[in-house]
Amino acid sequence: MDATHDTPTQAASPAVTGRRRAQGPARPSVSMADVAQLAGVSSQTVSRVSNGYAGVNEETRRQVLAAMRELGYRPNSAARALKRGEFRTLGVITFTLSTTGNVRTLEAIATAAAAEGYAVTLLPVAVPTQDEVRGAFSRLGELAVDAVIVIMEVHLLDAATINMPPRVQVVVADSDAGERYTVVDTDQVGGTRAAVQHLLGLGHDTVWHLAGPEGSYAAQRRTDAWQATLTDAGRRIPPLVRGDWSAESGYRAGLELAAHDDCTAVFTANDQMALGLLRALHERGRRVPEDVSVIGFDDIAEASSFLPPLTTVHQDFAEVGRLCVQAVLRKMRHDDATHGTSLVPTRLIVRESTAPPAVR
Repeated sequence: MDATHDTPTQAASPAVTGRRRAQGPARPSVSMADVAQLAGVSSQTVSRVSNGYAGVNEETRRQVLAAMRELGYRPNSAARALKRGEFRTLGVITFTLSTTGNVRTLEAIATAAAAEGYAVTLLPVAVPTQDEVRGAFSRLGELAVDAVIVIMEVHLLDAATINMPPRVQVVVADSDAGERYTVVDTDQVGGTRAAVQHLLGLGHDTVWHLAGPEGSYAAQRRTDAWQATLTDAGRRIPPLVRGDWSAESGYRAGLELAAHDDCTAVFTANDQMALGLLRALHERGRRVPEDVSVIGFDDIAEASSFLPPLTTVHQDFAEVGRLCVQAVLRKMRHDDATHGTSLVPTRLIVRESTAPPAVR
């Protein structure tokens, strides 16, 4: 019988029905043949319905799905994947889920992957070393993924010792490795320049910088761009102050910055540290923005609810995730070996935490 025109032709056999009643809940041993017998169709039709192929009569499809539910039949996704040559799953490797950028990028990747019919398998790596990365790729291979997206905010990919496994399609987010890999990143330099130039344009003599941790690629790019922008403007470069992305580190750095009377403007490498900075300045009697202007980076959802609402650089994480998924699917489908970096534009969101310096 032609599988594309199968229609229910017989009732479920008493043997199957009796066995189902006697056994209660479905067992893992329920087979495609059992489903076919209960639905009154061929096993080929059950296979076509299970794999989502078109050309099956709608009434037949409903009958087969009802039989699957009744018997508790679960298609063997691994076998289907081997037959098709793909698992419809993307692996994601990241070193931390404690930062806003990583969490929002991961969320965006999962959303974009789902829209393309792919699941996401996440593998956090505790220690960013060559061996740990190799191990992560090996584990993802065992978990059967089609390609890998690496959210790598540290300098590991920049080192000569790191090598991605051969024949594995890889896209990297947030790293300076565009000559060797396909990279998607936000425009760190453009966002930083916009922030520093905004403060200089308000009339501040210079801009202090509360930087992220030394091991972070994004933090380093923002620090370099801050220094270059001040140099291009012929302004003094103040001493660098570092945090670790957390609000608590921003608070500690803020206590240090508040002691400098000539500090009238601060560009902060992320919004969480800016939150701690605002608290420290308030405790030390330095008003924002009357005495000190503050700019963050990220534009987290709470930034507009800070006191005062925070001027910050907006990053489009949804677009980063979409481009990562788009790039890795293109590499899979077309064996695209081209490398380079795609930059997602940033934009400055001006709120109430910045103003011209007070007249002295």
